Amino acid sequence: MEESKTHADQHLDVLLVGGGIMSATLGVLLQELEPGWTIGMVERLDSVAEESSNGWNNAGTGHSALCELNYTPQMEDGSVDISKALNINEQFQVSRQFWAHQVETGVLKEPKSFLNSTPHMSFVWGEKNCAFLESRYKALSTNALFAGMKFSTDRAEIAQWAPQMIEGLDPNEPVAATWAPQGTDVNFGEITRQFATAMSRSGNFSLMCGHEVTDLHRLPDGGWKVSLRDTHTRTRKVISANFVFLGAGGGALPLLQKSGIPEADDYAGFPVGGSFLVCDNPEVVARHNAKVYGKAAVGSPPMSVPHLDKRFLDGREVLLFGPFATFSTRFLKTGSLLDLPKSVTAKNLLPTTQVGATNLDLVKYLVGQLLLTDAARMKALRAYLPAAKDGDWKLWQAGQRVQIIKKEAGKGGTLKLGTEIVACSDRSIAALLGASPGASTAAPIMLELLKKVFPERVEADWQAKLRRIVPSYGHTLHEDAVAAARSWSETSQVLDLPAPPPEIAALAETPETVLRVAAAR
Repeated sequence: MEESKTHADQHLDVLLVGGGIMSATLGVLLQELEPGWTIGMVERLDSVAEESSNGWNNAGTGHSALCELNYTPQMEDGSVDISKALNINEQFQVSRQFWAHQVETGVLKEPKSFLNSTPHMSFVWGEKNCAFLESRYKALSTNALFAGMKFSTDRAEIAQWAPQMIEGLDPNEPVAATWAPQGTDVNFGEITRQFATAMSRSGNFSLMCGHEVTDLHRLPDGGWKVSLRDTHTRTRKVISANFVFLGAGGGALPLLQKSGIPEADDYAGFPVGGSFLVCDNPEVVARHNAKVYGKAAVGSPPMSVPHLDKRFLDGREVLLFGPFATFSTRFLKTGSLLDLPKSVTAKNLLPTTQVGATNLDLVKYLVGQLLLTDAARMKALRAYLPAAKDGDWKLWQAGQRVQIIKKEAGKGGTLKLGTEIVACSDRSIAALLGASPGASTAAPIMLELLKKVFPERVEADWQAKLRRIVPSYGHTLHEDAVAAARSWSETSQVLDLPAPPPEIAALAETPETVLRVAAAR
């Protein structure tokens, strides 16, 4: 990249703002694609992966739509729409390929330090919900990405998957579950830390923890001047960069607004926090080996879906149940109470108020969550774990998420529950806004960002490298059973995960060449 001429303490080709999984993923990608580029990462806290990417601040689910019922809505005619589930699973397969490549090249160490086999389950009760879950299972199980999934209404079989969930349930209540052995638990904080360590081995990378961005100014000849402040000494530093990525989680929107680019005018943010009940009693933890997702109550938003998760954190196994929504005007767990009011501008005030008026169910849900007592939270847990004891569980405040409010023509303000890349017209700065499905799809999201901000290089220079990093790049796995099988089989072997079911393993051995041919092109 050509250097922007400006007075600065340091000049970089790329500046990554935020020390989380998104910035780290982009940094690792760019280091392999362009090893000669100078890259910097600035993080407000004293170490990377301490906000949303920290293992204790998220559910750690390898989101692949194996158990998340909100990705498969039921239509008015009773059918189940699986299109979003296929895309979500596909994205996670891309993340698996990306991580497998990093293991093979030595960037990531010891797969079990960040990725562990943990079956994914859906669990519902009531005749209507049981019928829905069966329809969902039938629709998904025909696709190779969901092969091996099982469905059951037999309590004895469900008890083999999650014994403590069946013990003590009303024997007259119809129940149903699906079980997907290919599910995983992911420690995104550990991935981020290993990425940062690997990048730091290069002389072209600089990591600046304990520094916050105070301002951004566009340079007349392209690129940006970014002002930093040391959070301890209060000393200041100026960096110029040809490209800036704002991957600061909830902090990305305020920084995007500071940039002054017109594309920022269409956005506002709505912060939602979460808390979990945590159990580290070894006897309880040892008897539950799954991530179990239920169905959100009628009128509740998708973010309210309850789940009981086996987690691998800080070298030990724990159980988490939740989330229970919390509310703060902070955009980050360690942010300021002024984050929300400062983000409201003359251009996004109307869309923000419109969202409040048109999402009364969400407002009602949040109010109800804020009024929950400890006893009410334990009652919610006992719907999934009837024998749960108060003394085994404690409340933990997790991270903050900022949902997108977007101004759309003819609609006013709309609350978006996904993620979105926002880039300026000259592609010199981009931000990632939103929260879901988040870290699980960091690799495909960053590949999308490359196409958006470096389209010429993607087309002319990076194709072969990208196919080495992600063998299915440019290929749709959920439409090609052989490609899906090979992705599943090959990444399982590298990432030390259980082998896929026999039918998938056999499919992966067929003579057709898909992934390997693509990787060699």
